[in-house]
Amino acid sequence: MEIKNHFLCTNDYSADELNYILKAAQALKIMHKKKVPCNYLAGKVLGMIFEKPSNRTRISFEVGMYQSGGKAIYIKASEIGLGAREPVADIARVLSRYLDAVMIRANSHDDIEEMARFSSIPIINGLSDKYHPCQAVADMLTILDFKERLEGINLCYIGDGNNVCSSLIMISSILGINMTVSCPEGYDPVLDDNYKYKLVRNPEQAVTGADVVYTDVWTSMGQEQERSKRLQDFKKYTVTEDLINLADRKAVFMHCLPAHRGEEVTDGVMEGKKSVVFDQAENRMHAQKAILLKLLAPQFIDDISGIVK
Repeated sequence: MEIKNHFLCTNDYSADELNYILKAAQALKIMHKKKVPCNYLAGKVLGMIFEKPSNRTRISFEVGMYQSGGKAIYIKASEIGLGAREPVADIARVLSRYLDAVMIRANSHDDIEEMARFSSIPIINGLSDKYHPCQAVADMLTILDFKERLEGINLCYIGDGNNVCSSLIMISSILGINMTVSCPEGYDPVLDDNYKYKLVRNPEQAVTGADVVYTDVWTSMGQEQERSKRLQDFKKYTVTEDLINLADRKAVFMHCLPAHRGEEVTDGVMEGKKSVVFDQAENRMHAQKAILLKLLAPQFIDDISGIVK
Protein backbone atom coordinates (compact mmCIF):
# COMPACT_ATOMS: atom_id res chain seq x y z
CA MET A 1 0.00 0.00 0.00
CA GLU A 2 1.31 3.44 -0.94
CA ILE A 3 0.44 5.50 2.17
CA LYS A 4 0.69 8.85 0.40
CA ASN A 5 -2.22 7.86 -1.86
CA HIS A 6 -4.48 7.73 1.21
CA PHE A 7 -5.21 9.81 4.32
CA LEU A 8 -5.49 7.31 7.16
CA CYS A 9 -3.41 8.89 9.91
CA THR A 10 -1.50 12.16 10.27
CA ASN A 11 1.77 10.36 11.02
CA ASP A 12 1.78 9.10 7.42
CA TYR A 13 2.78 12.64 6.42
CA SER A 14 5.82 14.82 7.14
CA ALA A 15 5.73 18.31 8.62
CA ASP A 16 6.31 19.80 5.17
CA GLU A 17 3.44 17.80 3.68
CA LEU A 18 1.04 18.70 6.48
CA ASN A 19 1.99 22.37 6.22
CA TYR A 20 1.39 22.09 2.47
CA ILE A 21 -2.14 20.86 3.16
CA LEU A 22 -2.71 23.57 5.78
CA LYS A 23 -1.59 26.31 3.42
CA ALA A 24 -3.99 24.99 0.80
CA ALA A 25 -6.77 24.95 3.43
CA GLN A 26 -6.05 28.60 4.29
CA ALA A 27 -6.22 29.53 0.62
CA LEU A 28 -9.45 27.60 0.10
CA LYS A 29 -10.98 29.33 3.12
CA ILE A 30 -10.07 32.75 1.72
CA MET A 31 -11.52 31.79 -1.66
CA HIS A 32 -14.71 30.63 0.04
CA LYS A 33 -15.10 33.90 1.96
CA LYS A 34 -14.49 35.93 -1.20
CA LYS A 35 -16.82 33.67 -3.21
CA VAL A 36 -14.07 32.80 -5.67
CA PRO A 37 -15.16 29.79 -7.77
CA CYS A 38 -13.29 26.57 -7.06
CA ASN A 39 -13.97 23.76 -9.52
CA TYR A 40 -10.76 21.80 -9.01
CA LEU A 41 -12.66 18.56 -8.38
CA ALA A 42 -15.04 18.84 -11.33
CA GLY A 43 -16.12 15.41 -12.48
CA LYS A 44 -14.84 13.71 -9.30
CA VAL A 45 -17.11 11.58 -7.11
CA LEU A 46 -16.49 10.84 -3.43
CA GLY A 47 -18.15 7.85 -1.79
CA MET A 48 -18.87 8.31 1.93
CA ILE A 49 -19.33 5.18 4.09
CA PHE A 50 -20.78 5.67 7.57
CA GLU A 51 -20.72 2.99 10.29
CA LYS A 52 -21.03 5.75 12.92
CA PRO A 53 -23.51 8.65 12.90
CA SER A 54 -22.26 12.02 11.77
CA ASN A 55 -23.13 15.69 11.55
CA ARG A 56 -19.95 17.64 10.75
CA THR A 57 -18.16 14.85 8.86
CA ARG A 58 -20.95 14.14 6.42
CA ILE A 59 -22.04 17.71 5.79
CA SER A 60 -18.53 19.19 5.56
CA PHE A 61 -17.36 16.55 3.07
CA GLU A 62 -20.56 16.71 1.03
CA VAL A 63 -20.65 20.51 0.83
CA GLY A 64 -16.89 20.63 0.29
CA MET A 65 -17.15 18.35 -2.73
CA TYR A 66 -20.08 20.37 -4.10
CA GLN A 67 -18.18 23.66 -3.68
CA SER A 68 -15.19 22.12 -5.46
CA GLY A 69 -17.22 21.08 -8.49
CA GLY A 70 -17.53 17.42 -7.52
CA LYS A 71 -20.20 15.18 -6.01
CA ALA A 72 -20.47 13.09 -2.85
CA ILE A 73 -22.52 9.91 -2.42
CA TYR A 74 -23.74 8.82 1.03
CA ILE A 75 -23.41 5.07 1.60
CA LYS A 76 -25.06 3.45 4.62
CA ALA A 77 -22.93 0.79 6.27
CA SER A 78 -25.98 -1.49 6.46
CA GLU A 79 -26.30 -1.39 2.68
CA ILE A 80 -22.84 -2.78 2.00
CA GLY A 81 -22.22 -4.72 5.22
CA LEU A 82 -18.46 -4.20 5.67
CA GLY A 83 -16.91 -7.58 6.40
CA ALA A 84 -20.32 -9.22 6.90
CA ARG A 85 -22.40 -9.13 3.73
CA GLU A 86 -19.21 -8.77 1.69
CA PRO A 87 -15.47 -8.82 2.49
CA VAL A 88 -13.84 -5.42 2.93
CA ALA A 89 -11.31 -6.27 0.22
CA ASP A 90 -14.06 -6.96 -2.31
CA ILE A 91 -15.91 -3.76 -1.44
CA ALA A 92 -12.70 -1.77 -1.88
CA ARG A 93 -12.05 -3.21 -5.32
CA VAL A 94 -15.63 -2.69 -6.48
CA LEU A 95 -15.82 0.92 -5.27
CA SER A 96 -12.47 1.59 -6.96
CA ARG A 97 -14.20 0.92 -10.29
CA TYR A 98 -16.96 3.48 -9.63
CA LEU A 99 -15.53 6.31 -7.53
CA ASP A 100 -12.55 8.65 -7.38
CA ALA A 101 -12.11 8.44 -3.58
CA VAL A 102 -13.77 6.97 -0.49
CA MET A 103 -14.19 8.58 2.93
CA ILE A 104 -15.05 6.06 5.62
CA ARG A 105 -16.22 6.62 9.19
CA ALA A 106 -15.64 3.18 10.68
CA ASN A 107 -15.93 1.23 13.89
CA SER A 108 -12.57 -0.45 13.33
CA HIS A 109 -9.38 1.18 12.08
CA ASP A 110 -8.31 -2.26 10.83
CA ASP A 111 -11.17 -2.17 8.29
CA ILE A 112 -9.97 1.21 7.00
CA GLU A 113 -6.43 -0.11 6.59
CA GLU A 114 -7.70 -3.21 4.80
CA MET A 115 -9.79 -1.09 2.45
CA ALA A 116 -6.71 1.00 1.67
CA ARG A 117 -4.63 -2.11 0.95
CA PHE A 118 -7.05 -3.29 -1.72
CA SER A 119 -8.19 0.06 -3.11
CA SER A 120 -6.77 1.68 -6.23
CA ILE A 121 -8.33 5.04 -5.25
CA PRO A 122 -7.61 7.24 -2.19
CA ILE A 123 -9.15 6.21 1.13
CA ILE A 124 -9.75 8.92 3.74
CA ASN A 125 -10.24 8.13 7.42
CA GLY A 126 -13.29 10.13 8.50
CA LEU A 127 -13.00 8.64 12.01
CA SER A 128 -12.03 5.30 13.49
CA ASP A 129 -11.65 3.83 16.95
CA LYS A 130 -7.96 4.85 16.88
CA TYR A 131 -7.68 8.13 15.00
CA HIS A 132 -9.53 11.21 13.73
CA PRO A 133 -6.98 12.77 11.35
CA CYS A 134 -9.33 15.10 9.44
CA GLN A 135 -10.36 16.65 12.75
CA ALA A 136 -6.70 17.11 13.70
CA VAL A 137 -5.95 19.00 10.46
CA ALA A 138 -8.98 21.23 11.03
CA ASP A 139 -7.75 21.84 14.57
CA MET A 140 -4.34 22.96 13.30
CA LEU A 141 -6.05 25.29 10.82
CA THR A 142 -8.05 26.78 13.70
CA ILE A 143 -4.94 27.37 15.79
CA LEU A 144 -3.32 29.06 12.80
CA ASP A 145 -6.40 31.26 12.42
CA PHE A 146 -6.18 32.54 15.98
CA LYS A 147 -2.49 32.21 16.86
CA GLU A 148 -0.89 32.68 13.41
CA ARG A 149 1.66 29.95 14.13
CA LEU A 150 1.90 26.34 15.28
CA GLU A 151 5.48 25.78 16.37
CA GLY A 152 5.93 26.52 20.06
CA ILE A 153 2.20 26.77 20.83
CA ASN A 154 1.20 25.23 24.18
CA LEU A 155 -1.85 23.02 23.69
CA CYS A 156 -3.56 21.49 26.73
CA TYR A 157 -6.03 18.65 26.17
CA ILE A 158 -8.24 17.83 29.17
CA GLY A 159 -10.29 14.63 29.20
CA ASP A 160 -10.35 11.15 27.72
CA GLY A 161 -7.24 9.99 25.83
CA ASN A 162 -9.41 8.93 22.90
CA ASN A 163 -9.00 8.93 19.10
CA VAL A 164 -9.19 12.73 18.93
CA CYS A 165 -6.53 13.08 21.61
CA SER A 166 -4.25 10.55 19.87
CA SER A 167 -4.48 12.37 16.54
CA LEU A 168 -3.78 15.69 18.26
CA ILE A 169 -0.69 14.24 19.94
CA MET A 170 0.57 12.90 16.60
CA ILE A 171 0.09 16.06 14.58
CA SER A 172 1.36 18.28 17.42
CA SER A 173 4.52 16.21 17.67
CA ILE A 174 5.10 16.50 13.93
CA LEU A 175 4.39 20.26 13.73
CA GLY A 176 6.25 21.37 16.85
CA ILE A 177 3.36 22.07 19.21
CA ASN A 178 3.96 21.49 22.93
CA MET A 179 1.08 19.27 24.01
CA THR A 180 -0.03 18.45 27.54
CA VAL A 181 -2.69 15.84 28.30
CA SER A 182 -4.61 15.81 31.58
CA CYS A 183 -6.76 12.76 32.28
CA PRO A 184 -7.54 10.34 35.13
CA GLU A 185 -5.52 7.14 35.50
CA GLY A 186 -6.81 4.43 33.19
CA TYR A 187 -7.72 6.87 30.42
CA ASP A 188 -4.29 7.64 28.99
CA PRO A 189 -3.84 7.93 25.21
CA VAL A 190 -2.91 4.63 23.56
CA LEU A 191 -0.30 5.17 20.87
CA ASP A 192 1.88 2.66 19.06
CA ASP A 193 4.87 5.01 18.91
CA ASN A 194 6.63 7.31 21.34
CA TYR A 195 5.20 10.73 20.51
CA LYS A 196 6.16 13.85 22.42
CA TYR A 197 3.61 15.01 24.97
CA LYS A 198 3.43 15.69 28.70
CA LEU A 199 0.99 13.84 30.97
CA VAL A 200 -0.23 15.89 33.95
CA ARG A 201 -3.00 14.40 36.10
CA ASN A 202 -3.95 17.66 37.80
CA PRO A 203 -6.00 19.77 35.34
CA GLU A 204 -5.19 23.04 37.13
CA GLN A 205 -1.47 22.42 36.74
CA ALA A 206 -1.89 21.16 33.18
CA VAL A 207 -3.80 24.17 31.90
CA THR A 208 -1.62 26.87 33.49
CA GLY A 209 -0.19 29.13 30.78
CA ALA A 210 -1.74 27.16 27.88
CA ASP A 211 -2.35 28.97 24.57
CA VAL A 212 -5.09 26.50 23.60
CA VAL A 213 -7.39 24.51 25.89
CA TYR A 214 -9.12 21.55 24.23
CA THR A 215 -11.60 18.96 25.43
CA ASP A 216 -13.89 16.26 24.04
CA VAL A 217 -16.77 14.15 25.37
CA TRP A 218 -15.99 11.75 28.17
CA THR A 219 -18.13 8.98 26.69
CA SER A 220 -17.60 8.37 22.97
CA MET A 221 -19.80 6.38 20.60
CA GLY A 222 -19.74 2.71 21.56
CA GLN A 223 -18.90 3.44 25.21
CA GLU A 224 -22.42 4.21 26.40
CA GLN A 225 -22.40 1.29 28.86
CA GLU A 226 -19.45 2.96 30.64
CA ARG A 227 -21.18 6.31 31.01
CA SER A 228 -21.92 6.20 34.76
CA LYS A 229 -18.36 5.18 35.64
CA ARG A 230 -16.85 7.75 33.30
CA LEU A 231 -18.96 10.56 34.76
CA GLN A 232 -17.59 9.67 38.17
CA ASP A 233 -13.97 9.25 37.03
CA PHE A 234 -13.88 12.53 35.07
CA LYS A 235 -15.84 14.76 37.48
CA LYS A 236 -12.74 16.83 38.32
CA TYR A 237 -11.89 17.37 34.64
CA THR A 238 -14.69 19.71 33.56
CA VAL A 239 -13.41 22.79 31.73
CA THR A 240 -14.96 25.58 33.77
CA GLU A 241 -14.56 29.35 33.63
CA ASP A 242 -12.22 29.17 36.66
CA LEU A 243 -10.10 26.49 35.02
CA ILE A 244 -9.72 28.20 31.65
CA ASN A 245 -8.79 31.44 33.42
CA LEU A 246 -5.59 29.70 34.56
CA ALA A 247 -4.52 29.47 30.91
CA ASP A 248 -2.83 32.32 29.06
CA ARG A 249 -5.04 35.42 29.04
CA LYS A 250 -5.25 35.18 25.23
CA ALA A 251 -5.98 31.44 25.26
CA VAL A 252 -8.71 29.98 23.07
CA PHE A 253 -11.03 27.10 23.89
CA MET A 254 -11.59 24.27 21.41
CA HIS A 255 -13.96 21.28 21.26
CA CYS A 256 -14.44 18.94 18.29
CA LEU A 257 -18.20 18.61 19.04
CA PRO A 258 -20.76 17.36 19.81
CA ALA A 259 -20.41 18.78 23.33
CA HIS A 260 -22.13 17.51 26.46
CA ARG A 261 -22.55 20.82 28.23
CA GLY A 262 -22.36 20.45 31.99
CA GLU A 263 -20.07 17.42 31.69
CA GLU A 264 -16.69 17.99 30.00
CA VAL A 265 -17.34 21.74 29.60
CA THR A 266 -19.65 24.33 31.09
CA ASP A 267 -22.11 26.34 29.06
CA GLY A 268 -20.27 29.48 30.12
CA VAL A 269 -17.02 28.32 28.51
CA MET A 270 -18.77 27.11 25.35
CA GLU A 271 -20.46 30.46 24.91
CA GLY A 272 -17.60 32.54 26.31
CA LYS A 273 -15.27 34.94 24.54
CA LYS A 274 -12.44 32.41 24.48
CA SER A 275 -14.51 29.79 22.63
CA VAL A 276 -13.68 29.20 18.95
CA VAL A 277 -15.55 25.91 18.63
CA PHE A 278 -17.79 26.99 15.75
CA ASP A 279 -14.87 28.41 13.76
CA GLN A 280 -13.26 25.03 14.43
CA ALA A 281 -16.35 23.22 13.13
CA GLU A 282 -16.36 25.33 9.97
CA ASN A 283 -12.70 24.52 9.42
CA ARG A 284 -13.53 20.84 8.99
CA MET A 285 -14.83 21.74 5.53
CA HIS A 286 -11.83 23.84 4.47
CA ALA A 287 -9.31 21.32 5.81
CA GLN A 288 -11.04 18.41 4.11
CA LYS A 289 -11.24 20.27 0.81
CA ALA A 290 -7.46 20.67 1.04
CA ILE A 291 -7.01 16.95 1.79
CA LEU A 292 -9.20 16.06 -1.18
CA LEU A 293 -7.22 18.42 -3.38
CA LYS A 294 -3.94 16.87 -2.22
CA LEU A 295 -5.20 13.39 -3.10
CA LEU A 296 -7.22 14.08 -6.25
CA ALA A 297 -5.84 17.26 -7.86
CA PRO A 298 -2.45 18.18 -6.32
CA GLN A 299 -1.48 20.14 -9.43
CA PHE A 300 -3.81 22.95 -8.32
CA ILE A 301 -2.40 23.46 -4.80
CA ASP A 302 0.55 25.56 -5.95
CA ASP A 303 -1.85 27.73 -7.97
CA ILE A 304 -3.93 28.67 -4.91
CA SER A 305 -1.26 28.71 -2.20
CA GLY A 306 -0.05 32.14 -3.30
CA ILE A 307 -3.24 33.62 -1.87
CA VAL A 308 -1.81 33.08 1.63
CA LYS A 309 0.84 35.60 2.69
